[in-house]
Amino acid sequence: MLSILGTIVVGFVVGLIARAVKPGNDSLGWIMTTVLGVAGSLLASYAGTAMGWYAAGTPAGWIASIIGAIVLLVIYGLFKKA
Repeated sequence: MLSILGTIVVGFVVGLIARAVKPGNDSLGWIMTTVLGVAGSLLASYAGTAMGWYAAGTPAGWIASIIGAIVLLVIYGLFKKA
């Protein structure tokens, strides 16, 4: 249970940082910010494992998680404009 709560808190912080770093108006609520951060961490973990940077099953670091969340924000912005 504590692991899930920790993931949610870290995801929220990563989502906030990604939204602050990426320029533009990203009108997301706190739930979507948390989902963005968790998904960015998962994306960074899978990409890092595929590229050989991380061993299988290890979580991504903070910077990689933020970069993954920024990538997802950019993709979200592209679909939102269409």
